[in-house]
Amino acid sequence: MTGGRRNDGRSLLMRATGIRKDYGHVRALDGVDFTLAHHEIHALIGDNGAGKSTLIKIIAGAVRPDAGAIEIEGEAVSFDSPHDAREAGIETVYQDLALADPLDAAENVFLGRELCYSGFLGRLGFVDRPAMRAQTKGHLEDLGVNLPSISVPVEAFSGGQRQAVAVARAAAWGRRFLIMDEPVAALGVQQTTHVLDLMQRARDEKGLSVILISHNLPEVLRVADRVTVLRLGRRVGTVSGRDATASLLVGAMTGVVPDMEAEVGR
Repeated sequence: MTGGRRNDGRSLLMRATGIRKDYGHVRALDGVDFTLAHHEIHALIGDNGAGKSTLIKIIAGAVRPDAGAIEIEGEAVSFDSPHDAREAGIETVYQDLALADPLDAAENVFLGRELCYSGFLGRLGFVDRPAMRAQTKGHLEDLGVNLPSISVPVEAFSGGQRQAVAVARAAAWGRRFLIMDEPVAALGVQQTTHVLDLMQRARDEKGLSVILISHNLPEVLRVADRVTVLRLGRRVGTVSGRDATASLLVGAMTGVVPDMEAEVGR
């Protein structure tokens, strides 16, 4: 990789360099580098304790690094909170989805960003639910999502449908990239396929990039344009999706393969 471009010619969207984070005497990240290109799905994998969660929390603004730097489209950024990351166009879908179960799909998509009527009613704080539902319907259609209804509480939805609402919310507000933390954990085969399709639609039709954190190697091999492996707080390497195999990734995660990139280059 040279000149700020991936080998396939896509320009870099985000670059994190030398990221270090200590928790007391435990070093969670030890000088990790990570890049994300425009319009790609980049999977971040590793065993428990590898540092994946810490790295994405730093990129998402939930944790501040002790050392290192992050650039977005060549400009240095520093996030003091998740709000700062969202302002920069980064949206995160965590495992718990952070949905408000008693609210409907539109109310969840616009949670914290509610639309109010114009004029006097708006000044009184009256929420424009028809407008929110119309825009939510458009976001869902863009991602090819079909829900039984967008005006019933999401607690009535299946796991896959709830995940679809969370992805739609992230895609609606994310201007640059999405972070997906174990998006298909505890989902069935059909629901998993649907959520992976949503990620690809977010990339292909919404023009967003995606950082995918997952323990599921078949899912990673199916959708990832690139894969980075962390082990014990360090980056083992990054390979393209076409070069990644289950045996290579498992070897990198367990320490059998100390340098993924050198292994692929043999």
